[in-house]
Amino acid sequence: MTENEIGKIIVSCALKVHKALGAGLLESAYAACLFHELVKAGLGVRSEVPVPIVYDGVKLECGYRIDLLVEEKVVIEIKAVESLNDVHLAQLITYLKLSNLRLGYLINFNVKLIKYGIKRVVNNL
Repeated sequence: MTENEIGKIIVSCALKVHKALGAGLLESAYAACLFHELVKAGLGVRSEVPVPIVYDGVKLECGYRIDLLVEEKVVIEIKAVESLNDVHLAQLITYLKLSNLRLGYLINFNVKLIKYGIKRVVNNL
């Protein structure tokens, strides 16, 4: 399955979760529900995946974690904030670079319509 095919399923599952729960919950609740929907859709998903930093030739575990990693190909960073800002985007881009992956989704569930809370990000390796 390609990253784009996985992405379509991610967006569909995020829509289901948002439609059922709406805005106003914690990120952890949305992450658990989205994880469940992605697994139901037949995708391999891991949560809270450690992202080490390699600095000066040394691999350092600094506590960074990908919210959801789908099919070992697509990163999902989940937010429940008033609005997404540049720091949230930078975080996702950094995770994509550190994990050497191409596609990520920044999903903010604290919106009236989920289409305004989904940002697709491509890492030009």
